[in-house]
This record gives sequence, structure tokens and C-alpha cells, in this order.
Amino acid sequence: MLPEAAARRTEGPESVPARRTPAALAEMTDSEVVQCFLDGEPRGFDELVRRYDARLVNFVHRTVGDRERAQDLVQETFIRVYRHIERFDQARKFSTWIYTIAGNLAKNELRNRSRNPIILFQTIKKNWDADHRPLEWEDDGPKPDDLYRRRHLKEMVERAVAELPEHHRMVFVLREVDGHSYEDIARITETNLGTVKSRLNRARNNFARIVGPMIG
Repeated sequence: MLPEAAARRTEGPESVPARRTPAALAEMTDSEVVQCFLDGEPRGFDELVRRYDARLVNFVHRTVGDRERAQDLVQETFIRVYRHIERFDQARKFSTWIYTIAGNLAKNELRNRSRNPIILFQTIKKNWDADHRPLEWEDDGPKPDDLYRRRHLKEMVERAVAELPEHHRMVFVLREVDGHSYEDIARITETNLGTVKSRLNRARNNFARIVGPMIG
């Protein structure tokens, strides 16, 4: 993503030749990769995209309910990261910073939709990633109708999450689906810790209330 921009960043007599292989970058922490990029290693940005592209698309997709639009918003997220990476405080977690940018773009998208009566937010069509999902809806016992059951449970979860209010939905997805800490969620949503816990508690209660009759 953004290969032309990364290349332009190192053009000129003072550019620093690439010194890190992709394999070497993959072994580094986020902060180390950011510093490599700031030091003139263009592949550092490619490594950040590799680490966060799919995760951010899934997060934004679950929030706005449109995968193609989510991909556009994540593209914009990386553009903003590229333009403002010098401002990143490396005492913070890079994951928190980039999720904050993506979360703000997702919230703006929903606000813009709410102003247009023709475009109503109806449902979240998301792909649940087992690798990053604290919520477990299935037992381990093999059943003949397992495939149907999984699809049915997934549909119920999607419908229930779609009915949550926007600010509840975001903290619910960040915590229960993506597994972020309360502190990270507070930073990403730019709210205090008490508000995060309150919203998450209400989101869980609402989710249980909505999904309960579906299961029953």
C-alpha cells in the first residue's frame, strides 16, 4: 500500500538506502519498525501495513457494516499515518494510535450516514476471525448439523451487534471481538476509563437481551 509515497519519501541526495530485509523487519517491535521508517527505510511502512491492514479492515468493517467502505477508510488511515508519523509519540503503543485514527474515521462515516435519510445503517456484515475473538459461541462436541449451527449462531451475533447503539457497538467490538484492553479502548475512543466500562457493561446487557430470544 502507498508504494509511490514510500518511494518518494527517500528520493533526493540525502535519502538513506534500504538496509533492512522484510524478514528482519518482521522480527522487530512496532516502535522499532516506526523508527526504521523515520530513519529512511521505506520498507518499514510496508511492514506496518502488513501488520495492521487486515486487522483494521475487520475492525472498521464491523463498525460501519460495509467491507468496501471499510477498505477505503483503512486506506485513508494509512495515508494519515504516513503523513503524520513524525508526530507519533513512541512512548505510546503504535497499535493504539492507529486504531484511534481508524476508529475516528469510522465514527465520522456513521455520523455522515445519520445525516442522510436515504443511507440508513441497517446491519453489520462482518467476518468473525477466530484468531482474534474472545467470544466463543460454540462447544467442541461434533454435531451432524455443525456447519448449519455455526452459520446460524454467526447470523444471530451479527444481528444482535447491529442493533447496539453506535457508541456501545464500538466498545463491544473492540473488547469482545478484537480483545483490546480497557485502557486501549479508552484511548482509541478518546473517552475516560469509567465511560468505557459503563458503555461496555450496557453493551453486554443489551447484547444479551437482544440475542437471548434468538437463542431461545
